[in-house]
Amino acid sequence: MSRPLLFLDVDGPLNPYAAQPERRPEGYTTIRVPLFSRRPLRVWLNPDHGPALLGLGYELCWATSWMAEANTWIAPVVGLPALPYVDFGTGLFAERPDGVHWKTEAIVAYAGGRPFAWVDDEQSPADTLYVRARHPGPALLHHVNPRLGLREPDFTALREFAQTLPA
Repeated sequence: MSRPLLFLDVDGPLNPYAAQPERRPEGYTTIRVPLFSRRPLRVWLNPDHGPALLGLGYELCWATSWMAEANTWIAPVVGLPALPYVDFGTGLFAERPDGVHWKTEAIVAYAGGRPFAWVDDEQSPADTLYVRARHPGPALLHHVNPRLGLREPDFTALREFAQTLPA
């Protein structure tokens, strides 16, 4: 059996954007990403996250509005190689009448029945119900506090979920 997938959101789990704006969290570095019509976007990233994520035994995949740009701006800073990404296409930021997050349907389709974990700061019970109803394999939707980003308890939850899966 192939390794389980780990879908990674950037803003929230890797970039604790909701932390106090004047206080970069300890262990994080700041990058500034140029935007066309606005001032550069401040992003806080922890270089320890990449090696920690690689050590979990998952196949990593971006599940972020950054899509391919995550490989340009995020991966090198956190110590990850270029990763595949979920292409959200026309579903990017699209609101659904059922309250399911705009990422969820595409993530389930990308997983194709494989076990997966998804770290994000915007999941809701509607997403859990959607995944349970439409994904035949094991899945963990793990919420990460956007004020804190990924912490040791999050890595523990991901490790423990992976250990429940058949080898």
